[in-house]
Amino acid sequence: MPIGLLIIIIIIFIVIIVTFIIMAMGAGRRVSQWIKNNNSPRTPLRARVVTKRAHTRGTYAETLYYITFEFPSGDRIEFHVPDREYGLVAENDEGVLISQGTRFISFERDK
Repeated sequence: MPIGLLIIIIIIFIVIIVTFIIMAMGAGRRVSQWIKNNNSPRTPLRARVVTKRAHTRGTYAETLYYITFEFPSGDRIEFHVPDREYGLVAENDEGVLISQGTRFISFERDK
């Protein structure tokens, strides 16, 4: 086997291994965050909807929905939300936001 071909095979093998390690680390971080969220209490907080945004990605045009909430303290946080929740709120709506760690649970508008 020529030395050039052997070097190419080794490089391809290293790239595959590094790619696998990076993917495993990303999955580990997601699992770790999921566990941390599950162990966090559900926290109800007064909040106001500041902004809404939709982000479309991928070949099949997957749309992700985000809402930014502002608390009376002035702090803000953005959550990824289901499309149904996204459609039910408008900017400047006020109500009670329930979250669990970094996970959005619900938002109930004031009546």
